[in-house]
Parts: sequence; structure tokens; C-alpha cells
Amino acid sequence: MLTDNTRGALLMMASMAAFTLNDTFMKTLAGDMPLFQLIFMRSIFTTVAIGGMALYLGALHLRIPRRDRWLIVIRALSEVGSAYFFLTALYNMPLANVSAIMQSLPLVVTLAAALFFSEQLGWRRLTAIMVGLCGVLLIVRPGTEGFNIFSVYALIAVAFVTVRDLVTRRVSGATHSMMVTFITSLALLIAFGLASMTVEWVPLTLHRSAMTLGAAVMVVFGYVFSVMVMRVGEISFVAPFRYTGLIWALVLGWLVFGDWPAPLTLLGAVIVVGSGVFMLYREAQLKRRIATETRLRTGIGH
Repeated sequence: MLTDNTRGALLMMASMAAFTLNDTFMKTLAGDMPLFQLIFMRSIFTTVAIGGMALYLGALHLRIPRRDRWLIVIRALSEVGSAYFFLTALYNMPLANVSAIMQSLPLVVTLAAALFFSEQLGWRRLTAIMVGLCGVLLIVRPGTEGFNIFSVYALIAVAFVTVRDLVTRRVSGATHSMMVTFITSLALLIAFGLASMTVEWVPLTLHRSAMTLGAAVMVVFGYVFSVMVMRVGEISFVAPFRYTGLIWALVLGWLVFGDWPAPLTLLGAVIVVGSGVFMLYREAQLKRRIATETRLRTGIGH
């Protein structure tokens, strides 16, 4: 009999596997299919699938609080920006390298929340973030022969996803998460549908169709698993398993594309992951301490 924590961990790993498989399917079409056409074709399937789920859950409606509307628009635009920069980097860099840079996201989001929303950040977590960002520099290695503009694209993608995640935190509980996701997917469909008109389309061969469909299916599965994760297990136990995405990227990058990161890139990835896990551990400690203090105060009050 699996415990809730074990189920949560398995779902998190499944989510990371699905998202990394999506990246792998997308990268197989690099140089063979225009990026704008590919994202547009993938978005058709994902928008229909997510729209169907939102309809089933009764979330497909426009009864959205006025304040949330602008937040959702900003979130959608951030997703469009992150998709362009991330996938452009993915088209031109090894899968594991891009994935390693994206693993810095929890660190950057925590730092940005402290800077812009005045969320408390102790010296231990701040130190972990600074160490993790040094790990990112080892992966990117600016000024060296291995550095290229697409490393910057991956960092810009991190910035866009950070904005997306910070904005998502501000969306009220009155707006269903599936509706937010559907609007975001629809924004990708419209934005890259228009962008695809600026490039010359290629015919959809069996291989191109299969890879595009595979990417779309994996995106939907990745999202479904990530939603299920939030409903089982303790976040403090389950969250570190998000870093298994890097393991999937290493394995698939080697098996499918024959890529293996340089030693410094691997060292940087280990530093980023280690910093992220430590930060998650500290956050869990702080939450437990606050919960204990609250219970004690409540007990004393009675």
C-alpha cells in the first residue's frame, strides 16, 4: 500500500518525465520544422484537451474577478515569452544544458518574491540562492569559448517563467486554475498562430505529425500529473522530486541526441540542485516552526 508521500513523489517524477519527453519530442524537430509552426500545431491539441478538462470541471466560464483578469493577461504573455525563448534555446543547445539552467527557477522565484513582494528570506536561504546562481554561471560560463547567445535565451526564459509564477501567486482562489491554464494555452495558440504566418510552413509528414502529437500529449499529461501532485503528500517531501527532471534530461539527451554535458556543466547542475533542495528543506522547517508556534499560542489562548 503506497503512502500519500510515495504517491506524491511518483506523480512529481511522472510530471517531470512528461515535460522532459515533451522537450525531447520538440527538439527532434529542430532544423526540420519551423518553431512557430510547431508550437502552433502543438497548441491546437493542448488547448482543445485543456478546454475539455476545464469544461468537465465546470471551470470554463468568464466569471473572473476584475483584478484577476489583468493578472491572467500578464501570465499569458509571460508564458508566450518563456515558450519562445526556452524552445529557441532548446532548438540550439543540448537538452541537459537547458534543463540545468531551468532548475534555477525555484531559487529565482524565491529571490524575486523577497525583492518585489517583501516575503521573508533568511540568511540561510539567501546563501543557498547565491550559491545556486553561481552554479548557473558554471553552466552558462559567460566569456568562455562554450558560451553562446542561446544560453542567454534560456536565462531570459527563466525570467519570464519567474514573472508567470509570481503573478500566478496573486490570482485569487475565486478563479479556477483550469480556466487560467486554458486562457494561457489559448494565448499560445493565438500568438504562435499569428507568428507562424511569417514563416514558410513545411508539410506535415508522418514523423513530424507524430513528434508534434507526442509533445502535445506529454504537455497535457505533465500538467495533469502536476495538478494531482498538489492533492497528495506533503509538499516538503514531494517538491524535491521536481529535480528528477534533470536526470530525465541527461538520460534522454544522451540516448536520443548523443549529448553529454561538460564536467563544469554537470558540477554547476549539482550545485543548482543542491541549493534548491536545501532551500526547500529550510522552507519546510520554517513552516513547521510557524505551525508549532501557532498551535502553542492557540493553546495558551484557550
